[in-house]
Amino acid sequence: MVIVSVDNHSRLREVAIVIATSFLAGMAAPAMAERVDPFSTQGLTASSMAESIQHPLPVIPCENAQFTKAALSLTDVVERALCNNPQTREAWANARAQAALVGIGKSAYLPSISIAGAVSRNRTGGSNSFTPRTATYDQQSVSASLNYLLYDFGARAAALENARQVLTALNSTQDATIQSVFLFAVQSYYQLFAAQAAVISVKKAESSALESFNAATARYTIGSGTPADKLQAQTAYSQAVLNRIQAEGDARNAQGVLANSMGLDANRTFAITPPSLQVADAEFEHDIAGLIEEARSLRPDLAAAKAQVNAAKANAEAAKSAGMPTISLSTNLSHSESSLFTTANNSALGVSFNYPLFTGYNINYRIRAAEAQIETRLAQHEKISQQVALDVWKAYQGVVTGTQAVKSSIVLVSSAIQSERVALGRYKAGVGNILNLLTAQVSLASARMQNIQAVYNWHIAKAALAQSMGKLDFSAIATEKISP
Repeated sequence: MVIVSVDNHSRLREVAIVIATSFLAGMAAPAMAERVDPFSTQGLTASSMAESIQHPLPVIPCENAQFTKAALSLTDVVERALCNNPQTREAWANARAQAALVGIGKSAYLPSISIAGAVSRNRTGGSNSFTPRTATYDQQSVSASLNYLLYDFGARAAALENARQVLTALNSTQDATIQSVFLFAVQSYYQLFAAQAAVISVKKAESSALESFNAATARYTIGSGTPADKLQAQTAYSQAVLNRIQAEGDARNAQGVLANSMGLDANRTFAITPPSLQVADAEFEHDIAGLIEEARSLRPDLAAAKAQVNAAKANAEAAKSAGMPTISLSTNLSHSESSLFTTANNSALGVSFNYPLFTGYNINYRIRAAEAQIETRLAQHEKISQQVALDVWKAYQGVVTGTQAVKSSIVLVSSAIQSERVALGRYKAGVGNILNLLTAQVSLASARMQNIQAVYNWHIAKAALAQSMGKLDFSAIATEKISP
């Protein structure tokens, strides 16, 4: 350390200027903390919870995503889910917090300035010949110091790079969270209407079962029917009533799930616009290998895993740099006044060199741990890459299967309706038996339910495929805003 001492009035004035400037800056810091962003870190994250998603309007959806009495379309539901769901808020907050850590990493390249001051009243005295009497005096001192790290063999750069890569990972994680919440909202929307359609279907089945029960009762009354027929019809009707009660409960639960997806309590009620259901495509066939490769280039969770690998590599470089020397510049200015002693003004300027020769093998193990972390992140990246391929494959097959299921269910419903009508007519005419009628009615109820599930599952499957590709946005559901 090289020390230079001076004692003059010009240095005292410099001390006063530095102290006054630092004091004013320090007093203003708390009030300016939220507005001052010298490293522009606020621009490193999305400006809202849903900014990264493609939206048909030029404004950020969250600015208008409030709940009103107007009926909500699918787009409205998704907007409110993205803006109000706690998952998206948490992901956004994590990204903003990491952006501030990037600012901390950049601050390591700037010097640190601090001030200190003290005021004291002192009393000295004694009973021997050297201090025959007591003395009281006041003393004031003030000092300012500056420390500046000149060179550290890459430790700061590695730490900053780690912070940047983690931020990239969290931004991508936010995008992945948005995709997941988006899909959950779409699923909840369609499942609500599927549940409501199921209620309508089971009510039709209940009406048919009641009609069969009445017919069996009439035949029993006139003596052309047996007690067994009447009991079987009554049992079928009771089962239909139970199915309707369960379906109504499922519909209420679906309403609660949809409210939850939008960040609301499950008991919150709201009006929902019915979907404009599309006709399943005649054929759905694409190059699955090409879809998988495209998904790997677009999926935000895979991008986050890649950024985590880079962050681990930067962390390993930081661990290695911890064992390297550092060179720092420091300066200190001080002023001391006393009513008993002579006023003193001092200054010091020095350059220091620090080299950790031995740290108890701490650095060695930190490097080893950091390198092992790289392997962990690489394995996680590979795992997610394989999961992307599986997600795309399953979603693709879901759309293909769903397309075929919709077509087959339409034919199934048509034939089941005809079969039930024939069986009912035969039974009323006295040439059919109750078992055939009940079987036909059960088949019709099952066919209707399968058709309902197939139609809504096909719409959900299309959204799931877009999400597996990393391409789920408002354009993927734009056609659903068209009124039926």
